Amino acid sequence: MVLSRSFAQLARKSGQAKASILVAKEPLDSPPLEIHTLGHNELRKSAQRVSKVDESVREVARDMLRSMYTAKGIGLAAPQVGIQKKLLVIDIDHETPSTPPIVLINPEIITFGATVETYEEGCLSIPGVYLDVIRPSTVKISFRDEMGRPRKMNADGLLGRVIQHELDHLNGVLFVDRVTDKEGLTKELDDHGFNKDDVSPVMS
Repeated sequence: MVLSRSFAQLARKSGQAKASILVAKEPLDSPPLEIHTLGHNELRKSAQRVSKVDESVREVARDMLRSMYTAKGIGLAAPQVGIQKKLLVIDIDHETPSTPPIVLINPEIITFGATVETYEEGCLSIPGVYLDVIRPSTVKISFRDEMGRPRKMNADGLLGRVIQHELDHLNGVLFVDRVTDKEGLTKELDDHGFNKDDVSPVMS
């Protein structure tokens, strides 16, 4: 996921969970992982649970973070880089070197909030395209952290939206699948060289 104009206004108000995985928040000339774009089959597969959280999983998370920072994103799911595992990395404060990212392993949504909000979203897998998406304003999730410890988290604002956006990737769903403005969607995709036939609409 990428930081849109409306998201930037929310970033300062969103909380961050602590994580022990830190990498330099600087772009690399050659990021370790390729981020697939709309139309690639890897983006439509369902990810598998991580059976064991070990150093190899943590190293994948670090490579995902390095690739995410290089692409100037705030969230990245493993399927976006061709790894079909339930693994997400998020950093909504990517401009502050000391702020740790969040690593979510085998995340699941426990409950959604009763209210919904509309905000503009973008995605590293659909560069340049920004469109409004309706999502629940809050979520409660369960997951394992980078050390394999079971956790639960309540998230709202920017963080809650990014979590929902990235969790969709684990089920082969992209944010454009949830866009209700079909005319605007077609125009944005056409303007940025994407095929609207690669969108798979779902209920928001």
